[in-house]
Formats: sequence, C-alpha cells, structure tokens
Amino acid sequence: MMMEKIKSDLIAAQKNKEENKVSTLRMLVAAVNNKAISKRALIAGQEPGLSEDELAKKSELSDQEIVESIFSEAKKRREAAREYEKGGRSELAQKEKQELEILSSYLPAQMEEEEIRKLAAEAIQKTGAESNKDIGKVMGVLMPQTKGKADGSLVGRVVKELLQGK
Repeated sequence: MMMEKIKSDLIAAQKNKEENKVSTLRMLVAAVNNKAISKRALIAGQEPGLSEDELAKKSELSDQEIVESIFSEAKKRREAAREYEKGGRSELAQKEKQELEILSSYLPAQMEEEEIRKLAAEAIQKTGAESNKDIGKVMGVLMPQTKGKADGSLVGRVVKELLQGK
C-alpha cells in the first residue's frame, strides 16, 4: 500500500517535471527494492526449498519495513546536510534538505520531545536503570516504542539527560 503511493507519486512527479522529487523518489524505490532483495536472500538461506511464489510472498516488505527504509534515507539526508553546512557547501546542504522534506512527507508524525521524555522515564523505571552504564538496557526497551516515530539520536540524548539527573 505504501509502495503504491510512492510509485504513483513518482509517476505524477515525472508528469509534472519535478526533477528533484523524481530523483528522490527513484532513490527511495531503489532503497526499498534493495531491502526487499536482502530480505529475500535471508529467507531463501533460512528456508531452502521454498517455491518462487512462496519466497516472493514471504519476502514482501510490510509498510513498517518500508517506513524504516524511508527513515533511514531521511537520516542520511539530515546527516549529509549537516556535514555540507559544516564544510560551507550551502547549495549541497539545501539539496539534501529538499530531499529530506520529500522523504519526511512519507513518514508518520514524529514524536515530540516531551512524549519521548515520558516514555524514557517509564523505561528507566521499568529497567531500574541508575546511571549511564544502563543506557543500553533503557534503549533496548525504548527503541521498539519509538522506531520510525523519533530520531534515535534524540531518544539517546533524552535518556542520557534523564539518567544524569538521577
């Protein structure tokens, strides 16, 4: 369902001659296809003897897996824009930001920092974490709840702040 929307938006962008959107969506389709190929290879290795039809059905990506790919691509754009700005290449940073904006339109609404703080506090209480040594435990509980809805670096920063306040 998510992939159909991306592909129909790609066709519309091609018709409207929106070059930046076309290149961004093509890159996204390629990233999703690569993830599907990896999943297919993994399943084929784990379950030899599957028919082509069974393998194709099992290796289809869910909308959640597609969102994970989009989130990953968005993170790459965010980091690239930051690095270009550090290097004084504002025109390249701007291009990355435009791609990030296009990708972000396919992501679910991102969690607010306050909501992350609340979930992090609950995870800290649940795991009994007391210091920065326990960040891994807390993140292990918290990341499945925030996956695709919050940037991992923001979640990590919030957890560190809460643990340092203890």
